Formats: sequence, C-alpha cells, structure tokens
Amino acid sequence: MPSNPELQSASENVIVVDESNHVLGAVPRRQMREEKLCHRATYVFVFNSKGQLYVQERTLSKDIYPGYFEPTTGGVVAEGESYDVAAVRELAEELGIEDTPLEPLFHFYFHNDDCKVWGRVYSCHYEGELTLQEEEVAGVILESPEDILSNRFSRRYTPDSLVALKRLMHFYGGGRH
Repeated sequence: MPSNPELQSASENVIVVDESNHVLGAVPRRQMREEKLCHRATYVFVFNSKGQLYVQERTLSKDIYPGYFEPTTGGVVAEGESYDVAAVRELAEELGIEDTPLEPLFHFYFHNDDCKVWGRVYSCHYEGELTLQEEEVAGVILESPEDILSNRFSRRYTPDSLVALKRLMHFYGGGRH
C-alpha cells in the first residue's frame, strides 16, 4: 500500500452505484473519477450556535474541484462502508470532530459533466476547536446558508454541495437550522 495519503486515496476502493442508487460493486477511486462513475458520498452540514456553517476551502491537490469552497464535510463511501459510517469517518478525518451526533436527513442525486453521485445528507451542531486534515482542507470559514446561496462573497463552491444546501434549506422550510 502506498504511504503517501494522496496515493492511498486514489487506490482505495469506493462503492459505485447505478442511477437508482443500487450497488454495482467497488472500484479504485481513481477509476471512479477517470470514468466518471456514479458513486455514493456523504454531505455533513456542521452548524454553530449562530446558524453558520463551517465551510471548508479545499486544497489544490483534491481530485475534483480543487481550491473550491465546500459548505459540507464528507466524501466518498468506501467499499464495506455504510453512509452512516462514512459520514462519521469523514467528519473526524477532515475537521477532527468526533462524538458529535449526526442527524440523517435525506438522499439526493447530483450529476454534471464532472461527477455523478448519490449523496446522503446529515447535519449536526458543533462548537469547539477543529483539527484540519492538511491534505484535503486548506482552511475553514464560517458563513450563513443564505450568504452561501446568494454567493455574497463571490466564492467558487462545489456544485454538488450547493444542490445539497438548497435542498436542506427547503427541507427546513427555508429557515436556519
């Protein structure tokens, strides 16, 4: 197994699914990206007590949307994982948040020229220190969902996370969580 985290990530097996979210098998992450195969991913919206989201700035080494801002924590579901296990793992890896209850909310399908994904959306509340995964997270800012959706600060946001956020706001009736 390669010792470089980026190489390990590229060689990890991820679950691939059809457009109805039925599991077809597992392939290396690199193959999933190169062939733009439909896969599963988790999206965790982390709110603070003011209703702001912890928004990650993705590193430039990310395999998709490098340097973009992402209002969710999460990532691909690995072979042998459930959505729930992947969500907890990603939250701990990316932001160092552990032992925080996640509220599972809904599934959604997203596709564009770069990506096809079935996502599972979660939310949680967190106040405290973060430990950023330096390979994936360049920094974190706090923004309201409304500022993100209006793109008040003219940032490039990951398109799948924006779709998830729009659906989250609709799920909660347009108000803050």
